Amino acid sequence: MRPPQRSRLAWGLFGLTAALLVTALLLGMGADNVVLFPVTLSLGLVGAVISARTGNRVGWLFVADGAVIGLCLVTQAYASGPHAAARPGAAWAGWAFTILLEVGTIGFFLIPLLFPDGRPPSPRWWPVVWLQLAVGLFGVALVSVSAVNFPANFPHLHDPVTVLPASALAAFYEAKQGLQALLFVVSAAAVIVRLVRSSGEERLQLKWFTYAAALAALALAVAAVLIPQPVIAFAVFFPLIPVAAGFAIMKYRLYDIDVVISKTVVYGSLAVFITAVYVLVVVGIGSLGSGSLHAGSRPSLGLSILATAVVAVAFQPVRERAQHLANRLVFGKRATPYEALSEFAGRMGGAYAAEDVLPRMARVLAEGTGADRAVVWLKDGAELAAGACWPADAGPPRRAALPGGEVPAIAGAGRIALVSYQGETLGALSVSKRPGENITPVEGKLMSDLAAQAGLVMRNIGLTEQLRARLAELQASRLRIVAAQDDQRRRIERDIHDGAQQQLLAIAAQLAAAESVAGQDHERERALVAQLKAETSGALETLRELARGIYPPLLADQGLAAAVTTQAGKAPVPVEVDAGGLGRYPAEIETAIYFCCVEAVQNAARHAPGSAVRVSLAEDRGQVMFTVTDDGPGFDPAATAAPAAGSGLRNMRDRLAALGGSCQVDSRPGRGTTIAGRIGLPDAAAENGGPARRPHAVENWS
Repeated sequence: MRPPQRSRLAWGLFGLTAALLVTALLLGMGADNVVLFPVTLSLGLVGAVISARTGNRVGWLFVADGAVIGLCLVTQAYASGPHAAARPGAAWAGWAFTILLEVGTIGFFLIPLLFPDGRPPSPRWWPVVWLQLAVGLFGVALVSVSAVNFPANFPHLHDPVTVLPASALAAFYEAKQGLQALLFVVSAAAVIVRLVRSSGEERLQLKWFTYAAALAALALAVAAVLIPQPVIAFAVFFPLIPVAAGFAIMKYRLYDIDVVISKTVVYGSLAVFITAVYVLVVVGIGSLGSGSLHAGSRPSLGLSILATAVVAVAFQPVRERAQHLANRLVFGKRATPYEALSEFAGRMGGAYAAEDVLPRMARVLAEGTGADRAVVWLKDGAELAAGACWPADAGPPRRAALPGGEVPAIAGAGRIALVSYQGETLGALSVSKRPGENITPVEGKLMSDLAAQAGLVMRNIGLTEQLRARLAELQASRLRIVAAQDDQRRRIERDIHDGAQQQLLAIAAQLAAAESVAGQDHERERALVAQLKAETSGALETLRELARGIYPPLLADQGLAAAVTTQAGKAPVPVEVDAGGLGRYPAEIETAIYFCCVEAVQNAARHAPGSAVRVSLAEDRGQVMFTVTDDGPGFDPAATAAPAAGSGLRNMRDRLAALGGSCQVDSRPGRGTTIAGRIGLPDAAAENGGPARRPHAVENWS
């Protein structure tokens, strides 16, 4: 049926049920049957809601049973009472009552088989459904043609339809009742089988139904022993079954069943404990002391106080054990959300090492949500990288894109919670449950709470990892500086050995030759002296070049601007230097910037021959800055084979980093290259605009 037609039919049946109940009251329905009003109304109302909104077969069974019970109450009220025999058709009303009673049992026994989706647990259960229908219809046929139940319900009336004598069919009717009871047990077993095999929302639906049925059965069993009229308990507790079924099928507050079961177990256990203590202390000890307690006698005040004291002392331990039992029933072996949060907070207080904290975080997340897999993700640029996974032997997940400010899409993840700290996204938590299972609101709240706590932890992990990376880079930089110094010393030794030393040895040989001819051959002596003068000038120039490579004398005498300008004039490419307003600075700063500029100009001449190079030197806000720009072919700085990725750029970075400075490279293919660096000045230089200390003097070899 279409939804409008379905809704009209469902609510029409409920309206009929309500009208029948009013009619039964007007006909003088007995007080014993008034207690069936809540049962009838709950069946009709819940069935109407389910049928109108979903069309589920269980809803139609509920609303049909409500209407049938309403008809039963009307026909029974009409055919009962002291004046019923005088009413026209009273016997036929009684006959209709016996038939309607059998019809109502059919739907009642089918509900456990078809809950919650209107189908049996599997196709193999359909024969049980058909057998239930057949047995029910057989019962309807028996009461239709004989007075099997009529005399017991209406002894003052004569059965209007007696085709066969009741004695001939009594055995068949008893067999039918036994088979119907057996089939009801099979139907209850179907609920248990479905509950064991189910998962996700279906499992929660079955939990609602079985919880209400078990609670109603327990209450009726206790009422049958303690209450003179257990029918009152039936009227109070049986409506829980259709109400719980309505909650389950409509999926309203479906996930609260775990909380309901947990609280029921706890408070029920406490009630049993308090009752048992009172019975044992007051009744048991009291009967031993006075022989027996007579009806109407008051229990001893002292024993009542003793029972209260026992309850007060043992209440908290018993409550904790009951809560533990409830948690075990609801959550199984996995931790409760509160335990998961407590364990997480306790474990995170230890260390902040990523290799220790992140696996613990993933494990707590998996145990608290019952997930098949839990992953802790860390932000890595514009992506998320898996930091830890639980179980640990699960395959490492792939990286996932991290859109700005949005929850990422991770394949296979049932729920994802971003981890942030002070508005900055640091990572994410993701869980994957078994097929058919969904994250409950309680588990979702747990993920949110864990993500909130994990923000500070991940922040600390990030800072720790950054510090470790900086320390590692610092150690590597120091090793490179030491290696560069060793290389420089070997180069100086080689240059002295191959250049100045050989020249000085030649001068020594020439001096020996000049000494041998002194005063004997004036012509030869003058030639040797001239040759010695030339070779001495060559050796002096070699030493000057060597000194410039160690520390240019011009840098010590006239400063950074003059030294860079002079060196730029010797470059094989045209170099423009802009150094306006530059002052004098500590020797280590001038030396670092000078050699960085020289290295950058040499790189431009080597990799961009024929291009124009511009060198800019400036001081701004307590920092000395330089940029070296060329209009050459450029390169990709991210490529490992890029020219600037070699030792030259690395040496520049090491020089500047050793003084707290930095170096950046900006280059694109076809767009040229710009190398920029900066070094912060000491406080005195930054405040006064002058040097903190003058550079050390270097001997001028002129």
